[in-house]
Amino acid sequence: MKKIVYTVLLVFIFCTAAAYAGILDNAIKSIGSPASKGTENGTGKGPDSDTAVSGLKEALSIGTENAVKNVSKTDGFFKNKMIKILMPEKIQKVADVLGKVGYQKEVDDFVLSMNRAAEKAAPKAASHFVGAIKKMSFEDARGILQGGDTAATEFFKKKTKDKLYEEFKPIISTSMSEVGVTKSYKNMMAKYDSLPFMDKQSLDLDHYVTNKSLDGLFYMVGQEEKKIRTDPAARVTDLLKTVFGK
Repeated sequence: MKKIVYTVLLVFIFCTAAAYAGILDNAIKSIGSPASKGTENGTGKGPDSDTAVSGLKEALSIGTENAVKNVSKTDGFFKNKMIKILMPEKIQKVADVLGKVGYQKEVDDFVLSMNRAAEKAAPKAASHFVGAIKKMSFEDARGILQGGDTAATEFFKKKTKDKLYEEFKPIISTSMSEVGVTKSYKNMMAKYDSLPFMDKQSLDLDHYVTNKSLDGLFYMVGQEEKKIRTDPAARVTDLLKTVFGK
């Protein structure tokens, strides 16, 4: 009797786990089978391929929109320890020395201002993600649905990162002037250079902050994608429930 009870419990646990882990399974089946004739396995059950692709695009639209909103708000970068832009390694020695001789505020202001610049530039990513989703082919969609946890994020990187860099860098440069990054950097470096026996340090600040901004943005897109694949609560529209809900 105990054996039967244990067996039933194990089956129940396995089925429950499989249901949550397989949130994209229906979409993968319906989009991956050329013999489906518009429905899953030709039986009329489950979403057809067009619906599956539409569901994926809607999910990615929601996910990228959420990611952009999260990083664009005040403290979207600065108070998120996973994407916060830290002192560049190349001038970490500068920060360490200044902190020890009473200039920690200048160091802290510099770090804050870099993150503020990233937050200000981030909204520009939205239109690039929308464009990539609109141009997504059937094969792109199938590859994403059948790929790993961040297959869509890798797709976005491939399609948008170079364009985003080109657009972000001048915005970052302007934003850094407006929010005080350049001033904070110059003040910090002036304090350091005024100390005796210190080697001169230089840094392409625009390049550094732009790259770190994009790294943080794509990290957050990846987190949203993982929700789509694993969290039933991420299905917030009727179409997503149709495609991913069984």
